[in-house]
Amino acid sequence: MNCAATRERLSAYVDGELPPDEAAAVAEHLTSCAACALEYEAVLKTVRTLREGLVRHRAPDVLRARVRAALRDQQPDGVVAAPAPIARRREWRVRWSTAAAAALAIAVGSSGLTMVAAGRGPSSEPPAVAEEVLASHIRSLMPEHLTDVQSTDQHNVKPWFNGRLDFSPTVPRLDDEGFPLLGGRLDYVHGRPVAAVVYGRRQHVINVFSWPADSGPDADAAPEPRHGYNMLHWRRAGVEYWIASDLNAAELRQFAELLRRADSSSRGAAPSAR
Repeated sequence: MNCAATRERLSAYVDGELPPDEAAAVAEHLTSCAACALEYEAVLKTVRTLREGLVRHRAPDVLRARVRAALRDQQPDGVVAAPAPIARRREWRVRWSTAAAAALAIAVGSSGLTMVAAGRGPSSEPPAVAEEVLASHIRSLMPEHLTDVQSTDQHNVKPWFNGRLDFSPTVPRLDDEGFPLLGGRLDYVHGRPVAAVVYGRRQHVINVFSWPADSGPDADAAPEPRHGYNMLHWRRAGVEYWIASDLNAAELRQFAELLRRADSSSRGAAPSAR
């Protein structure tokens, strides 16, 4: 392999994207060509600098949902075969995504997604509930899955649940506080239909799940990060509440406080001390 061909393949070689025969040819050339070896070292240094120095920012849920929708719309009837190098990269990414999904499933199962701080929340909550809530939140971010009733008016969203559930969920308007109401939908968690009331915060989506509690006293909880998401769980006045979002923990706590106060006001009781 000559110098020109080697340098064209250096980036793919560093990323491990070359087939075995081409990778072997590049490696052999690098051992005999000082100029290409220097080029290879420069590429390695650049990659190392980028990996160590760049800050990774997680895309908001709304942006990721829009990207997925755009990709789906571009290829509704199948995928056109890509050139070999691109196809190999996509195959590698699919394998990586599958492995990452499997790792996430294992992590979720082993950790139980316990979002409750010790001594502050309902510690007897089955881990499966947290897993299902997180899965429901992620599923809602798919195109056309976020709401069954889309409205910023609580007088449209709250009555929509009448006749669809055996209880009436809390649906306050929190626009003035920076958490606009987006709508609501029916979801399914832990073997039963539940209310999912949806709020927004800039480009973030907040799902508020609620359903009648089976048993247990009132309990409070604290959010903890899990796989890029924050979740908050509490039980009040015979109702289970779960909140899921990729919003930061501080703002999610602020949202939860506003929701609890609105719920207490609607019941004619003062909010509990924190």
